[in-house]
Amino acid sequence: MPAVELTALLILAAAMSFSPGPNTTLAATLAANHGLRPSLRFVCAVPFGWCLLLLLTAAGVGALVLALPALRWAIKALGIGYLLWLALRLSRAGQLAQAQGHGLAVPFWQGVGLQFVNIKAWLLMFTVVGGWVAGHADAWQRLAVVLPVMAFFALASNLLYACIGALLRGWLAQGQRLLWFNRVMALLLVLTASWMLLA
Repeated sequence: MPAVELTALLILAAAMSFSPGPNTTLAATLAANHGLRPSLRFVCAVPFGWCLLLLLTAAGVGALVLALPALRWAIKALGIGYLLWLALRLSRAGQLAQAQGHGLAVPFWQGVGLQFVNIKAWLLMFTVVGGWVAGHADAWQRLAVVLPVMAFFALASNLLYACIGALLRGWLAQGQRLLWFNRVMALLLVLTASWMLLA
């Protein structure tokens, strides 16, 4: 892959992965409520899910999704519903001890599954496969370069957001701070779901 294309890929991956979205919001929220270590399951689930989604998109599933409007709407509906459900659960947790009871934990496979209903992840994979992989004679060699790049940025961005959430944990434990933090993060999830509806 030429250096110019690789540079463009790195810029796109950085911009898309570090900008706020469902994954980064959840990574920060999980770490703020549970601590860094328990949030690492989700942090690791994101790159795993991205890699699966990228491989499936490159293998032709992406074309199928684009060709079937009903399937696109089903993915959207599941993603929006899941984010709204998480936002509702999140908005009720006002103390660190309540976080587990309000269903804020996101198991590894649920985090992987979230990538398949995450419109931002789909858009990124369509862009990456369309721009850097599909239609090139060396498509599989390009995929071998693109895959670790995307995995790295998915891991790095979510780990950074989780570290920020973990750093805020002690401060949030005082008074009603965690409740308001969780409500703001729930609002971000609702706004993300709204964006997904319009995308």
